[in-house]
Amino acid sequence: MIDNPDKTDLIESFYKDLEFGTGGLRGIMGAGSNRMNIYTVGMATQGFANYLKKNFVSRAEISVVVCHDCRNNSRLYAETVADIFSANGIKVYLFEDMRPTPECSFAIRHFGCQGGVNITASHNPREYNGYKAYWEDGAQVLAPHDVGIIEEVNKVTVSDVRFERNAELIQMIGQEIDKIYLDKIHTLSIDPEMIKRQRDLKIVYTPLHGTGMTLIPQSLRLWGFENVHCVEEQMVKDGNFPTVVSPNPEYGEALTMALRDAKAMDADIVMASDPDADRVGMACKNGKGEWVLINGNQTCLIFLYYIITNRNNKGLLKPSDFIVKTIVTTEVIQKVAEKNNIEMRDCYTGFKWIAREIRLSEGKQQYIGGGEESYGFMAEDFVRDKDAVSACSLLAEICAYAKDQQKTLYDLLMDIYMEYGFSKEHTVNVVRPGKTGADEIRQMMENFRSNPPVELGGSKVVLWKDYLTLETKSADGSTSELPMPDTSNVLQWFCDDGTKVSVRPSGTEPKIKFYIEVKDVMNEAADYEACEKRGDAKIAAIQASLHI
Repeated sequence: MIDNPDKTDLIESFYKDLEFGTGGLRGIMGAGSNRMNIYTVGMATQGFANYLKKNFVSRAEISVVVCHDCRNNSRLYAETVADIFSANGIKVYLFEDMRPTPECSFAIRHFGCQGGVNITASHNPREYNGYKAYWEDGAQVLAPHDVGIIEEVNKVTVSDVRFERNAELIQMIGQEIDKIYLDKIHTLSIDPEMIKRQRDLKIVYTPLHGTGMTLIPQSLRLWGFENVHCVEEQMVKDGNFPTVVSPNPEYGEALTMALRDAKAMDADIVMASDPDADRVGMACKNGKGEWVLINGNQTCLIFLYYIITNRNNKGLLKPSDFIVKTIVTTEVIQKVAEKNNIEMRDCYTGFKWIAREIRLSEGKQQYIGGGEESYGFMAEDFVRDKDAVSACSLLAEICAYAKDQQKTLYDLLMDIYMEYGFSKEHTVNVVRPGKTGADEIRQMMENFRSNPPVELGGSKVVLWKDYLTLETKSADGSTSELPMPDTSNVLQWFCDDGTKVSVRPSGTEPKIKFYIEVKDVMNEAADYEACEKRGDAKIAAIQASLHI
């Protein structure tokens, strides 16, 4: 890099230290203080170990789980993490090979550990890897521990890191935990008898070269589904993700091979998990028999609608049950909850916040499901992170439920829109990489704060929310405090016609995200296309208002 006349690479690799944030580390792999490598991973682990030893000083033994995904260097980083914890006298349960992110969370709770680390960069491009830190409840770290760990990590230099492995403190785990975890997930099935009737449901699944291949086909079979087809070319563990441009189930391109197979076998549903198997993307046939993608908001909506409706039908729904969504996820979920007299809670983006709501109500109220617009869903409380293993299993049950009524998943979505109102959501990602990009994103947020919009696409803004100041302002000038557990760099604007726009910088990627939601009335399924067109036009007008 020094020899290269173009110094961009050198500057980007060394201009700062790769920041250990509230979610851990994520970055491009390579040499440099601003890159993912055994030294940056090592310093993060040494700091985390120091914090665990301070926090659990009275315990005779401190233990952690270490897990990893399919990415290049993931096993190397996981073994490095295990070595460092063991060198610090901490017991390590190390998975023998790649496993889904939610199983890491499950194992922490199962073994009664004080923390855990998962080496994954989720759905990021192949150049990336990451490091997620978990606490004893199986959730990613929250205050005050997030700040405490960051402070400890920031004190560490490379020379402080203890790399010398203590083999006596490292225990390999694998299939025995898989079985316990899968059996527990099977308890989430709401209507096993209906599955028996529809056991031949035609399912196409792809893990996109990732960890889902280890457990999701097994889980589907355990639930009773006998016709599961896995995309052969993508059932190959490969951190280069050779068959896709990006291993992100949000993007239709990632489902190309799955859709090819689905058309060949006239499948009922296509499902794809991202590389660490915590998120699920899906496609189904519309009223014309064409394959269409179901977006993240629709995914969360369908899951919660089914859970609430069918628990109600089976007499399983209780007044103390509650669901959770994130503040940027569709507001239609609120309408479903209200009509069924179920408490719905809003929280910040990220499943650590959903996990917090579960923890606050433990022993008093029952969590029955929660999710976010970015294709993550968690149907259970015995895991405290989003879970594609349980989500894929539940999705198959939902499709079986629809088929049992001579319907498709698409028909089910139309039923929801007719009953609760049409909603169209669109996310705009404005990417600004590097140091200059970070400065530009910061300036954009400052401008929106000092000059908030009064109209969006012709709709009057009647409510402004700023989660950094925790203040709400109404059109009549009145203000109130937002009842949130912490501040967050998020702005929201609500219009008189139900339009909602949320803005926040990404915590893991060099971009600023705009979440747009517009409303319409849909009286029959045939109105869907017209609603979509009006929604597209409205979203375009809003983007013009925001100059994005």
